[in-house]
Amino acid sequence: MNLRPIGNKIIIKKIEVEEKSIGGIILPGSAKGDSYVAEVLAIGPDILNDEKRKDQVKVGDKVVYNKYGLNTVKIDDQEYIICKLDDLYAVIK
Repeated sequence: MNLRPIGNKIIIKKIEVEEKSIGGIILPGSAKGDSYVAEVLAIGPDILNDEKRKDQVKVGDKVVYNKYGLNTVKIDDQEYIICKLDDLYAVIK
């Protein structure tokens, strides 16, 4: 990935979440509507240097994010989302 966040920005990539129906059929993310789960790919220096915020999210974490007002960029046929830490709602354990 040739993308590095600056300031208090985070780069995430949407993850297609599969679910099973009651009958055991696997439903791809596109069949059940939008999923707002992503993987954290990079974290900006302002977050990493902030003692109170740097441990809230790490590269590789799966997170639930806000679907509104985010910036999306497409590089090398891959789509990335650039957001702030405040646009992330939760880390999935």
